[in-house]
Amino acid sequence: MTTNTSSSSSSQSLLISLLLFFTLFHITLAGDISIYWGQNGNEGTLAETCATGKYAYVNIAFLNVFGNGRTPAINLAGHCNPSRCAIASTGIRSCQGQGVKVMLSIGGGSGTYSIASAADARQVADYLWNNFLGGSSTSRPLGDAVLDGIDFDIETGPTQNYDLLARYLSAYSTPARKVYLTAAPQCPYPDAHLGPALNTGLFDYVWVQFYNNPRAQCQYGSGSTADLLRSWNRWASTIPATKIFMGLPAAPGAANNGYIPTNVLTSQVLPAIKSSSKYGGIMLWNKYFDDRNGYSSSVKSSV
Repeated sequence: MTTNTSSSSSSQSLLISLLLFFTLFHITLAGDISIYWGQNGNEGTLAETCATGKYAYVNIAFLNVFGNGRTPAINLAGHCNPSRCAIASTGIRSCQGQGVKVMLSIGGGSGTYSIASAADARQVADYLWNNFLGGSSTSRPLGDAVLDGIDFDIETGPTQNYDLLARYLSAYSTPARKVYLTAAPQCPYPDAHLGPALNTGLFDYVWVQFYNNPRAQCQYGSGSTADLLRSWNRWASTIPATKIFMGLPAAPGAANNGYIPTNVLTSQVLPAIKSSSKYGGIMLWNKYFDDRNGYSSSVKSSV
């Protein structure tokens, strides 16, 4: 029997091509790290944060007063004058120039905010568009840089109408410039404040806070990953978002509970969740604690 060397060579070339394809495909599935910045004046500037090369997403925290007729207010914990922080535009542009998406996070664990009605949702959306996104205003708190989107970290106050806010913000997206929507719900499912909003299917990235909820049995605790992974699987299989991220404290002091040692994350948690098609990476609270503990540096190659 003679061997068709041409056919054999073609088959080998095809096999090599397929192996290269799947290798590249695997690389594209590698996760990213999202970080919260803005709540400690000793965490460095935005430009310095992005220059580390560790983060794909930076959430500026927080616009913590808005809605129901309130004058919106941003709290950046000593970084700059919260009513006029135009210097932040330089940092925002620096981050975006390195491919990092920068969001404004609204809400937070303390603040005064709510969406009273459909009209109020429209008004808040218009305010966000004109003062932080692609619109125009004479009072843009962070200067004239255009942020990539809005992050919903709604943890207190009335729960209604955040789905309407998401719809109004999403309507500002155009083929030329997308308005990204992200969210940081608590791990108890469904989230009390963001459940209806997440069900709209309009959110691109959802970084679930798997911490500060010990009684809900949805986070790491007592050396066991069982509750955490069970909760992750529910979120990843249910929420119609593009990608789901595991939100974690970047140091033991960053949260009351839920901290996962880096060796546990890389050996027990990430291998279990990276098989999900919704896996996007991890979110860390926050830049200050990450600097002190070196969490992202320890786990980035495994994310």
